[in-house]
Amino acid sequence: MSDALAQALDLDPTLAEAWSQRGSLLRELGRPAEAAHSFEQALAHGADEALHRFYLASVRGETLEHPPASYVQNLFDDYAAEFQSHLVHALKYRAHEVLLDPLCESDRQFAHMLDLGCGTGLCARRLQGRVARIDGVDLSAQMVAQAQASGLYRRVSQGDLLSALQQQASMPVDLIVAADVFIYVGALDEVMAAARACIARGGCFAFSVEQAPPGHDLRLQENLRYAHSRHYIEQLAQAHGWRIDRLWEAPLREDQGRPVMGWYVHLQPALT
Repeated sequence: MSDALAQALDLDPTLAEAWSQRGSLLRELGRPAEAAHSFEQALAHGADEALHRFYLASVRGETLEHPPASYVQNLFDDYAAEFQSHLVHALKYRAHEVLLDPLCESDRQFAHMLDLGCGTGLCARRLQGRVARIDGVDLSAQMVAQAQASGLYRRVSQGDLLSALQQQASMPVDLIVAADVFIYVGALDEVMAAARACIARGGCFAFSVEQAPPGHDLRLQENLRYAHSRHYIEQLAQAHGWRIDRLWEAPLREDQGRPVMGWYVHLQPALT
């Protein structure tokens, strides 16, 4: 525990930011009960309510359906400069490759792709030459700037992916991609419905999710990422008019040298 934080709270126990930082450190150290107490103190002294309710849920074993948008936006604004090099080299991230390899190995060409949570453009780069037009969307302004600078996109918008899908409904696309994005979304009911409404006949919705622990369909983890079960994906696909074309498991990235397992999914609109 940081001596500076302890000293600050000894001098003034009403410092919400100090309590918040203390809670985050304790959460990372795997001390959830102490972390919860710190987040409760942060809330009592005026910290951002939505954000700290989210933090509290993660250490109490509770699952909020969605994270606060401000959490995701700030996380990736701060991470943008080192995002690609850290993700690919330090964390051995390969989700975009594993997810899109079946499309790259086929002869299929796409007219229009929507890249959800596009980041710096890893998916667009992977599919370069196979898609005529690529549009991206990301909550982070810094990520949007990097994606625009890549020259891979026709258009990149800053905003949430659900709104982007809903706005796309009048102009169907034949490929929707979300690589390692839904870990920062949570519940996927609305996303599945909105994606189905804007996918062209014969189109593909390709995404990955982190595997939920046994007994959980949707789980907010202590690391503040969401995990989803195979059953959850299959259930939502059926409910919202999708047919599963492919569904397989493979690592997404590494965490402290260990593989983080995920589900990789290719959906197509069910024939009606």
